[in-house]
Amino acid sequence: MPVAPEILTPVLDLLDFLGVAVFALSGALLAAKERQTFVTMGFFALLTGVGGGTVRDLLIGAPVFWINDAWVAAVCLGTALVAWFTPTRWWDGKLLDYADGLGLTAYAVLGTAKALTYGIPPIPAIVMGIVTGCVGGIFRDVVAGRPSIIMRPELYVTAAALSAALCVVGTLANLPQALTYSVAAAAGFALRAAAIRWNLALPSYREQDRA
Repeated sequence: MPVAPEILTPVLDLLDFLGVAVFALSGALLAAKERQTFVTMGFFALLTGVGGGTVRDLLIGAPVFWINDAWVAAVCLGTALVAWFTPTRWWDGKLLDYADGLGLTAYAVLGTAKALTYGIPPIPAIVMGIVTGCVGGIFRDVVAGRPSIIMRPELYVTAAALSAALCVVGTLANLPQALTYSVAAAAGFALRAAAIRWNLALPSYREQDRA
């Protein structure tokens, strides 16, 4: 698994595969909607599934997680295969948005926990959690040539930040790991789900307000 042995828990195992699979699916579906080949779908699935974790590992000085774990690439390519054999309309609507939100907060917790294990201080560890949750989707959007979700005021990065911050708080308070990770991921997902359901957004910059 893409975590240090010291923090390997069943909860993190679940969060890991959940995050990889959901983000890989979002990448594969984007390529499918563009009528691309399976090779392109597999590339987008891998890029989106491992992008954030790769950047995190490079920044914290850890071995890049998916290089030493064949299951990660297999999950990405298997997810692309699922997307290849299913109509894209199956994934339209809010279902994929909610699944993406769950993967986002799961990865944010995973990235924060791993950063803390490698001795990263709390605030940078929160940033590493956000990077883990968001960067794969940014790579996907940039390569596809479409506006990224982080360029919209919709609550997205904020949900990842909440999960990452709660992970740090729980860890510093020496709460049980399973409880800390579960609550952190659930809280971030609840915020993201609320944003999807009610279009919650942060206020955007307005030039006239600064005059």
